Amino acid sequence: MKKILITEFMEQDSINLISKKFDVTYDPKLSENVKDLAAQIHLFDAIIVRNKTPVNDSVLQKARNLKFVGRLGVGLDNIDTDFCEKNNIFVQPATGMNADSVAEFVIHSSLSLLKNIPLIHQETLLGNWPRTSILSRELKGKTLGLLGFGLIAKKVSRLAKVFNSNIIAYDPFVDSSVGSEFNTKLVSKNELFESSDIISIHLPLSNSTKNLLNYNVFKQMLKKPVIINSSRGYIINEKDLLRAYNEKLISGFALDVYDVEPVQMEFLNSIKKSTNCILTPHIAGVTEESNTRVSEFIANTVLEFFKL
Repeated sequence: MKKILITEFMEQDSINLISKKFDVTYDPKLSENVKDLAAQIHLFDAIIVRNKTPVNDSVLQKARNLKFVGRLGVGLDNIDTDFCEKNNIFVQPATGMNADSVAEFVIHSSLSLLKNIPLIHQETLLGNWPRTSILSRELKGKTLGLLGFGLIAKKVSRLAKVFNSNIIAYDPFVDSSVGSEFNTKLVSKNELFESSDIISIHLPLSNSTKNLLNYNVFKQMLKKPVIINSSRGYIINEKDLLRAYNEKLISGFALDVYDVEPVQMEFLNSIKKSTNCILTPHIAGVTEESNTRVSEFIANTVLEFFKL
């Protein structure tokens, strides 16, 4: 019987499904202990992870029986995909399974930040009544700029259209005709920065996207937009983001991802209490429904891969 290792949360029904065909080991402690993981990985034919487990060179060098890596999510930052490709190890992300969850998060964040809900909430808790002192804005008629136009960004575009928003996107790998299908205009990066009331990031982390949003870019933003990052840390320069907010170059931000996760206290302590911001612990794509879809998809894929 093939052996499979699961190191992070997976729906129990899906674990039960693959347990009928695999010898399954569920050990979440290995997600944070690369030494122990490397010592045990040779025992397994497949491994299923989320984003914490380091499936890196030091682990894969020991994985002489490994044929399959299942990712309960989308990003592959924690997996050495080059090594896997060279050594015929199949890597399967749960592409698209949490896209609806992330898209809803982006729309929710857009509405909350435009309406200054974080600030109003804080003031009301303090016993103040900021009914006229803090004004809100509508999503209707605003320009939403999408950095990247993959599956999630397309879903965001569909949802935003309900509010009669103007949607623009930058993606050098997407033809303008694709944008037209989604009533979205493909523009240059500079035009997006200059024209957007909301900027939402939908890019992978790479050498070309690291620190893409820095202080010089924030200075280009003529409409003092709100910034939303549900994609990857390091794409925004965090220090420059706070500087831009304090200098009123932007009017708010929502972060679900960070340079270091869990988010560091140094960063949290640098945020003033009176800040129009939403901070969440990398949960934009994590809902009851998406957990089920992601788990079922990976379970069925690993069964199909081994023809079981």
